[in-house]
Amino acid sequence: MTLATQALPARRRFSALMEYEIGVIPLPYFLGIALIVFLSAHLGYLPKTMIGGLAVIMTMGMLLGQVGQRLPLLRDIGGGAILCLLLPSVLVYYGFFGSTTIDATKMLMKDANFLYFVIASLVVGSILGMNRTILVQGMIRMFVPLVIGTLAAVAVGLAVGVSFGYTVHHTFFYIIVPIIGGGIGEGILPLSLAYSHILGGTPEQYVAQLVPAAVVGNIVAIICAGTLARWATRKPNLNGDGQLIRAREENDAFKEEAEDDSAIDFRYMGAGVLLICAFFVLGGLLEKVVHIPGPVMMILVAVIFKYIRVLPEKLEKGSKKFYKLISTAFIWPVMIGLGMLYVPLDSVASVFSVGYVMVCASVVIAMTAAGFLIGNLLKMFPVESAIVTCCHSGLGGTGDVAILSACNRMQLMPFAQISTRIGGAATVIGATVLLGIFS
Repeated sequence: MTLATQALPARRRFSALMEYEIGVIPLPYFLGIALIVFLSAHLGYLPKTMIGGLAVIMTMGMLLGQVGQRLPLLRDIGGGAILCLLLPSVLVYYGFFGSTTIDATKMLMKDANFLYFVIASLVVGSILGMNRTILVQGMIRMFVPLVIGTLAAVAVGLAVGVSFGYTVHHTFFYIIVPIIGGGIGEGILPLSLAYSHILGGTPEQYVAQLVPAAVVGNIVAIICAGTLARWATRKPNLNGDGQLIRAREENDAFKEEAEDDSAIDFRYMGAGVLLICAFFVLGGLLEKVVHIPGPVMMILVAVIFKYIRVLPEKLEKGSKKFYKLISTAFIWPVMIGLGMLYVPLDSVASVFSVGYVMVCASVVIAMTAAGFLIGNLLKMFPVESAIVTCCHSGLGGTGDVAILSACNRMQLMPFAQISTRIGGAATVIGATVLLGIFS
C-alpha cells in the first residue's frame, strides 16, 4: 500500500469534519463564531444588549441542542431540551460564566422579556394557523383530563409523600402545589405572598421552599414528554403527531394546510409579528378590565378572532410563518437563557433527596397518566392529551416551551398554555383558601 493510498482515509475524514454542520452552519464557521463570542465575553467586551444576549444563547443553543439529540439514552427522553436547560444552570452554579455574559443574557431574557415574545409568537401564530374546528374542540375537551389529572396528581402525591415520611400538610402545600401552580411568576410568587400573609414571615423564605419542587417537577415533565414522543413512534394508533383531536376530516384538512410550502412573502410575515404584538398588548389591556391574566386573555381573543374569521387569510399565514421561524430556530437558545436565569440549582440541591424526587415524580407521572387515559375516552389522541395535561406541572410558559420542545410538538402550545394558566390560577386560589382554613 502506497503512502498516497494510506492518506486517502485521512483526507476523507478531514473533509467530512470540515463539512460537518452544527445546526446548518459548517463546523469551521461555527467554531469561528463561537470563538468570537467566547473571547468577547471573556475579555468583558460582550455588548450588554439584545445582540450580546442573542449571541450567547444562539451559540450555546445550537451546540447543546444538537449534542442532546444525538447522545444515547438522552436523545430518547428529550435530550436537546434537557441539556440546554440543565447544563447552563450547572455552569452558572459553578461560576463558569462571567458577569458580562450573565448581564447580557439577563438583559435579553428578563429586561427585554424575549421569553414572552417567543411564547406570544408560538401561541398566537399556532392559533391563527390551526384548523378552527380542531382548535375549539380541543379547548373544550381538554378541561376534563386537566381536572382529573390534577386530582390524580394530588392523591398519588400525598400517598407517596406520606410513605416517605412527609406530613400531608408539607407534601400538599410545599411540594404538590408549587408543581401545579403555574410556574414562578404566575404561581410561586403569588403563593409566597399568600403564605407569608397567612403564616407570617417574609415571601422570600417561602420562595426558597417552593421553587425546588417546581424545578424538579418540570424536569420530570420534560422526561415524560420526551419518552411519550419516542414511544408514540411505535404506536401510530395512539399518536396524533401534534394533533389533539381524533377527527379525520378536520385533521386531513389541517395537514393539507400545514404542508403548504408556498413562497414566503416577508411583508405578511412582518405583519404577522405586528399581529402577535397587538394580541399580547390587547391581552394586557383586557386584564385591567376583567382581572383575568393577560396571557389567558390573549389566547381567548386569538381563538375568537380565528373562529369567526375576522382576519384576512394572508395575515393568518404570515403569523403562522413567523411562528414556524420561532419554533424552528429559537427554542433551544431560549432553553439556554432559561437554564442560566430561571433554574436555580442551589435551591434544588438544598432540598434534594430520594424521597423528595419520588414525590415530585409521582405527581407529574400521575397527572400524565390520567391525561393519557381520559384523553382516549374523549376521542383525543392519548399521547397529545397526556402531553398537554403534563404541561400543568411545568414552570409556566417557561415549562411549556421546554416540555413541548422535548417532544417536538410546539403546535400544542395554545392548549398547553390553557392547561398551565387556568390550571395554575385555580391551584393558587384553591391552595390559598385551604391554607387559610387549615393553618
